[in-house]
Amino acid sequence: MPNDQDQRAGERAAADTGSTPLMPVGFTVNGKAASLTLDPRVTLLDALREHLRLTGSKKGCDHGQCGACTVLVNGRRVLACLTLAVMHEGDEVTTIEGLGTPDSLHPMQAAFIKHDGYQCGYCTPGQIVSAVATLEEIRAGIPSHATADLLAAPRVTEAEIRERMSGNICRCGAYSNIVEAITEVAGGQG
Repeated sequence: MPNDQDQRAGERAAADTGSTPLMPVGFTVNGKAASLTLDPRVTLLDALREHLRLTGSKKGCDHGQCGACTVLVNGRRVLACLTLAVMHEGDEVTTIEGLGTPDSLHPMQAAFIKHDGYQCGYCTPGQIVSAVATLEEIRAGIPSHATADLLAAPRVTEAEIRERMSGNICRCGAYSNIVEAITEVAGGQG
């Protein structure tokens, strides 16, 4: 968390310019504590990209329609361009950088490479984070619009995957490869 002196300096700067007062926000990002003092209108995406220099999450449409900015907040997927950073005080945020490293890929990252699920790569971070969340939602028994029997646990099917991933747009059209990658990881998780 920012110290009192930093917060007062931010408040003075805001008062001097007549702008919005800055607010402290602290959350955990990829397992590390992060403390920022931000304009309360700063989105989580801009806080991650511009203030913490975690540029894996992309600003695609900036309207929540493409999914390129998808991150996990407390294990649930969130469109980071549509939520304010100050709303996540105390939360745990996971970006693509927190899933794996070049030397130790997350199974989903490895499957995307194997199945060529990325082509241009711009949407890939959001696709991978969303894919990880998709499998967790199915494992947790959360139904989707494609779930045929709401009284039974959802199964990993192509229809379930496509429905749950429908908020992530791929302009290159790698959808079948993305489904193959997710299916492979789901099969390995039993």
